[in-house]
Amino acid sequence: MGSKQIAQETFDEAVQENITEFEMDPEEAVREAVQQFESQGVDLSNIVKAVRPPASENGQRQKHQILLTLDSLGRAVAEQDVAQLPEQLQAFAAQCKEQLAFRYLAGQNGAYPVVFSACQLAAGDRDLLLQAFSTLSALLDGQPDLLDGPGQELLLQSLRERREDAEMTLAGIRCVRHACLKHEQNRQDFVKGGILPLLTGAITQHGDSADVVRTAASALRVMTFDDDIRVPFGHAHDHAKMIVLENDGLRVLIEAAKAFTDNSGVLSELCATLSRLSVRNEFCQDIVDLGGLNFMVTLLADCMEHPDVVRQVLGAIRAVAGNDDVKDAIVDAGATELIVLAISHHLGNPQV
Repeated sequence: MGSKQIAQETFDEAVQENITEFEMDPEEAVREAVQQFESQGVDLSNIVKAVRPPASENGQRQKHQILLTLDSLGRAVAEQDVAQLPEQLQAFAAQCKEQLAFRYLAGQNGAYPVVFSACQLAAGDRDLLLQAFSTLSALLDGQPDLLDGPGQELLLQSLRERREDAEMTLAGIRCVRHACLKHEQNRQDFVKGGILPLLTGAITQHGDSADVVRTAASALRVMTFDDDIRVPFGHAHDHAKMIVLENDGLRVLIEAAKAFTDNSGVLSELCATLSRLSVRNEFCQDIVDLGGLNFMVTLLADCMEHPDVVRQVLGAIRAVAGNDDVKDAIVDAGATELIVLAISHHLGNPQV
């Protein structure tokens, strides 16, 4: 992937030049512009690769569709037109979900304050707030820098006040997860704001909801990442210890697994999170004592055909095997034969 960047405007002008100067049709003009910039080592992942509508009769430059949709949403928010908001939020969220380039362009053109204002407007209307959070989640995906302090507080407040509402909890946690991926400062701010007990609490309270358990476990895992290249030293290890020691994280995750013995997607997520929490010898032993190793071995036996699940389980077993006593427990649990079988079964898959 190239490291050079260009503005959307530069790309649009190149496409327009291909159409007017070289008489290319729109699709060919876009293809040619893409090839031209990529050959120069330009990263186009944040660029909308489409023809901008031609200028209007008065010479005013037209906008890409995502920005027109954002304008409509902005008008509804500015006029506090609550009747129009659901349709506008849905349209904007749908386009944001299509590709990163769309939401990046929107983010560069003031989308976050508009969506944040929509969330504030919707505060008293549960269904509208659910939709506003869904839109915020779509916008933040890959753009954690957009979230500010008031946005963090709004999410924390909603998770605290609506903790009994599974759908609202899920929508809020999705926003938090997107905001914390590759963003160390957001992680630290959320942890200081009390996100960890809200995440473990959501898993316990909504233990019958596969979506909530999977997403909350994933968000807990993200809090232990060290993936922000702008920060030399993160708090990943401290966060992992806080999840275990202050929030009973190991027990919460292993208990949650018991409700989803036939759901490999949830179990795989729980496994991946447990492996991120195996940062101390005693934590590894705790996982075994709480029954975590048994559920990993069972999952490995039951999901041998699913490479993604096998990869997560093997990663978790490897993590807890950092403790010598646990190595013996792994052998006693009959896991060694399964591990050999899994590796030979997926020899062609480098990820396993």
